[in-house]
Amino acid sequence: MRKNFGPNTYLYPQPVLIIGTYNEDGTANAMNVAWGGICGRPRLAINIGAGHQSSDNIRRTGAFTVHVADEAHMAEADYFGLVSGKNEDKIVKAGMHTEKSEFVNAPVITEFPIALECNVAEIQDAGGLMRVVGDIVNVSIDESVLGDDGMLDFDKLNAISFDAMKHAYLKLGGQVGNAYSDGNKIK
Repeated sequence: MRKNFGPNTYLYPQPVLIIGTYNEDGTANAMNVAWGGICGRPRLAINIGAGHQSSDNIRRTGAFTVHVADEAHMAEADYFGLVSGKNEDKIVKAGMHTEKSEFVNAPVITEFPIALECNVAEIQDAGGLMRVVGDIVNVSIDESVLGDDGMLDFDKLNAISFDAMKHAYLKLGGQVGNAYSDGNKIK
């Protein structure tokens, strides 16, 4: 038996993404975005309210970074979604640090282990929401989350996911199979 919940954003796992942009005065800003993901190769899309400081920054600079939030920085990631960058310097208040991306006009938040560095490809406005499609110019990954093979070790990343139904963060991890392989058993 199924229970209906009507139109809601209950898609799992839903990554917790932290957007990095530069304010007009050159200071770094961060925002927690729950709605985003890969939408092409190599492209991603994020959906944010059009009135946010990050929205203004993206329109002005044409660039942004997308960080995958991790368990170690869950409180900071949540904070980035609670307070407006129009009111305070969130990076400083959270005790985090940035460095300028080598590839786009946006900051990389160094505490988050992975950053996708993007230039704006397209902006769509729809009723107070802004959908930003970005061309991924570079992906930078901290060596602390790389495996012996030199690739991202997802278990070391300790990425978190947003549970929209319960308003909770969940830790992701653990390989359960092999893509492009395990389905061959059914062929």
